[in-house]
Amino acid sequence: MLATVSKSTAAYPPTPILSYSTVDMLSLLPVFLVGLLVYALLRYAPRIYKRLTTPLRRLPGPPRDSLIFGNFRAIVKAENSVLQEKWIAEYGDTIAYPGLFGIWRLLTVDTRAVNHILTHSADYQKAAESRFHLSRVVGPGILVTEEEQHRRQRRVMNPAFGPAQIRELTEIFVEKSIELRDCWASEIAKSGEYARIDVLLWLGRTTLDVIGLAGFNYKFDALNPNGKVNELNEAFTNIFSTAQNMQFLNLLQAFIPPLRLLKTERNRRAARSQEAMRRIGLQLIAEKKAAIMAEKHSEKEGLERKDVQGRDLLTLLIKANMATDIPEGQRLTDEEVLAQVPTFIVAGHETTSTATTWCLFALTQAPDVQRKLRQELLSFPTETPTMDELSALPYLDMVVKETLRFHAPVPMTGRIAMKDDRIPLNKPFTDRYGEVHDSIAIAKGDAVMIPILILNRSKALWGEDALEFKPERWENPPEAIASIPGVWGNLLSFLGGPRSCIGYRFSLVEMKALLFTLVRSFEFELAVPPSDIIKRSTIVQRPLVQTEKEKGNQLPLLVRPYQPA
Repeated sequence: MLATVSKSTAAYPPTPILSYSTVDMLSLLPVFLVGLLVYALLRYAPRIYKRLTTPLRRLPGPPRDSLIFGNFRAIVKAENSVLQEKWIAEYGDTIAYPGLFGIWRLLTVDTRAVNHILTHSADYQKAAESRFHLSRVVGPGILVTEEEQHRRQRRVMNPAFGPAQIRELTEIFVEKSIELRDCWASEIAKSGEYARIDVLLWLGRTTLDVIGLAGFNYKFDALNPNGKVNELNEAFTNIFSTAQNMQFLNLLQAFIPPLRLLKTERNRRAARSQEAMRRIGLQLIAEKKAAIMAEKHSEKEGLERKDVQGRDLLTLLIKANMATDIPEGQRLTDEEVLAQVPTFIVAGHETTSTATTWCLFALTQAPDVQRKLRQELLSFPTETPTMDELSALPYLDMVVKETLRFHAPVPMTGRIAMKDDRIPLNKPFTDRYGEVHDSIAIAKGDAVMIPILILNRSKALWGEDALEFKPERWENPPEAIASIPGVWGNLLSFLGGPRSCIGYRFSLVEMKALLFTLVRSFEFELAVPPSDIIKRSTIVQRPLVQTEKEKGNQLPLLVRPYQPA
């Protein structure tokens, strides 16, 4: 505040002074900081001590870089999973390393151990800190919930993600793929023979449009350059960009809840966006409920799960939740249904666009694969294939599998042990003290990393050419990969067990529809040297041009119309 200047003192310049309330607040700041430190010590010191004395410290692994940061800074600087891949090669299949605050983390590529962790999902849950960050983007949806709440949500949602439902949505995938094709053709027409196109940006717009229509029959109009500013699009983009550009304070807020009381402009902006998403989501739910009830009232009969029909996922979810044969205690609340809206957007939009982006990158680095795939796709007599027709294209399936193996959108994920346990192993390990173990001793609270990308590229499982992009390997895949506990394709890209990706069919068919349309129509070449492309992970693993970091995540390709010889 500024002091009031009277006429008698007008000759003197006004002097800014602090109000009593501000002075009082400043005097209390040391008290607040001391209180925060005491809180942190009381709450976290026992946990940190327990983590520092965990049985994981006996496992082989790399030396600690820092007492406070462990190996955290080295991992952040390195490309996703590459450093851990090196440690596995050097120290063995089962290792441990200190992360932030010196907390030990288990990392194993032993498939029996990974299967145990994934199938015992109640015993190995997402860390509270991870759930905090994720919930700020998607709310309390199926990606965040655990145990009975997760099982109940999944039980109701399963019918919306079955093959029959995805078959109905394929028309949307194909229509939007064709719209993207036409947008790129327009960009090329402006430039001449070819155009430099950021395919990550355009694919993101396309998959956002797709999940809007397929998810809840909502038009984002992200591909429409003349479309009006869309409130839901703006809100989602704002929240997602906030999650991607995480600052150190945000990291600390996950570990120290009182710090969440500090509201930065970033926090307030995210809160406004979440409120907009909530308001629009509740309106969508109310409208769909009313339409369903009007439809069933006219038929004057009860709704059962076998009656569940419809096109968009939200309608299917609401119908399934209203079914008469679901016990009242198993139904989802409106808040739980609402939480699936941002979940649909994030899971259905970002992962597919990123996976398709990496596929186009891989095709630029393997021209023979690009030509072979285009030849297969052009042999198909229509530009509007069905789901079954897309699934019947063998080389397209191989290319998609190899992309998800070699460029898994989520390279690694973590869990926390909820109880003391012993994890069984296929292959014993020798600890730091020379003792041999045929299982891993885990203490309650220990951190466990699931190495998705490392297992997808393991030479022990895939052969000496595991670090090559080679779709032909799927003609005769090695028997060893049968031990990988993934829900699809002997890959960990969609995880496995009770928490495997519920929408993997949706993602696969959408990705195939995009590649079908784009590779038939265009030839792709990388616009920068391959060495200039690096991978950086926030929620998913996205490309970044080292010499153009100021532009953020992007993948610039030179795109030309395909001209038959």
